[in-house]
Amino acid sequence: MAAAAAAVSVDEKLEKLSAEVSKLDQISENEKSGFISLVSRYLSGEAEQIEWSKIQTPTDEVVVPYDTLSPPPEDLEATKKLLDKLVVLKLNGGLGTTMGCTGPKSVIEVRNGFTFLDLIVIQIESLNKKYGCSVPLLLMNSFNTHDDTQKIVEKYSNSNIEIHTFNQSQYPRIVTEDFSPLPSKGKSGKDGWYPPGHGDVFPSLNNSGKLDLLLAQGKEYVFIANSDNLGAIVDMKILNHLINNQNEYCMEVTPKTLADVKGGTLISYEGRVQLLEIAQVPDEHVNEFKSIEKFKIFNTNNLWVNLKAIKRLVEAEALKMEIIPNPKEVDGVKVLQLETAAGAAIRFFDKAIGINVPRSRFLPVKATSDLLLVQVANFLARFKSIPSIVELDSLKVSGDVWFGSGIVLKGKVNITAKSGVKLEIPDDIVLENKDVNGPEDL
Repeated sequence: MAAAAAAVSVDEKLEKLSAEVSKLDQISENEKSGFISLVSRYLSGEAEQIEWSKIQTPTDEVVVPYDTLSPPPEDLEATKKLLDKLVVLKLNGGLGTTMGCTGPKSVIEVRNGFTFLDLIVIQIESLNKKYGCSVPLLLMNSFNTHDDTQKIVEKYSNSNIEIHTFNQSQYPRIVTEDFSPLPSKGKSGKDGWYPPGHGDVFPSLNNSGKLDLLLAQGKEYVFIANSDNLGAIVDMKILNHLINNQNEYCMEVTPKTLADVKGGTLISYEGRVQLLEIAQVPDEHVNEFKSIEKFKIFNTNNLWVNLKAIKRLVEAEALKMEIIPNPKEVDGVKVLQLETAAGAAIRFFDKAIGINVPRSRFLPVKATSDLLLVQVANFLARFKSIPSIVELDSLKVSGDVWFGSGIVLKGKVNITAKSGVKLEIPDDIVLENKDVNGPEDL
């Protein structure tokens, strides 16, 4: 009897919420139906519990080591053909609030007057110029960052890149007490709404019309990354591998350090590759999840996804990613935001894989302390030119060390100058898996 009563109340909750949401004129019909379907999934409690004993460590076929990927074609024309199938999409919905800024995080200055967005544009511009290709840049904004980003994008109007912006969905925050939408309580400003996480990138790409436009241009893959990850640059080896193997989805993962113990990891589960987030882990297994022994990799949120597959799955409403409930408080009112993550979509795509990439592809700037590391002038003065670190796994430098130009660093490199001694690393040297304690080691 109690179960039946509970079921009725879920239906009633949903009916009441739907009726109130249908009256909200600030959002589209697509957003209304997307929101209601997310809430109904949440209320039906469909979250599948992970059976811990069924979790398997993925093999190298599922999480491919980066250094086993074939080299991409060296031929300029063949490279251009690959790049002409690519679109770069940056998740640009975040505000720089943790870094004390009020506008979009992507317009914070990183180095020498360049913002995150400048660095992204420069990188794609140079690709387009070098190969004569046309890789477009898409920015997924939220209602929080849209207006500011539009103004900023104007300064790139003379660039050789086609820049598209679109907004992710805008959903009403739910008042916890009576399960009604906050905007219908008179909260008509921004506080009444929220962007529902980057899992929303797939439906929003479709709803905005951008997906059809890209498919019509013959584009096949989108490379999605956070706009604050300075390491997320286009990688030809990865693109080449995905096209050759027809993988519909690829998540870049990288070895965990103690700083990343909370990051989601890839597992093999019932024959499919799946993202396991800390929120899904039963309490008694949390320490095991955080250990670096069993779960050695974590999700960088650099994702490569086939555009036709996105279209197919969005239209079939098949992307039912795990829901992340995010409780908040607005002016003393307890509210709930339901969100999803793009990485969790991996299990719905065919031939989905992870690629275990070097740490250099994950350089997020989440706090001002990270920014400081990227910016420190004294540190920069020690380099005649920035060394090549594409194949570098880790670098430790201590003491008075100065770098020449054209240096290549690979693997694990430790450089220690003895106290009171200036150690100069000469021009054009390659250091691979080396410990350097003085000139005699070079």
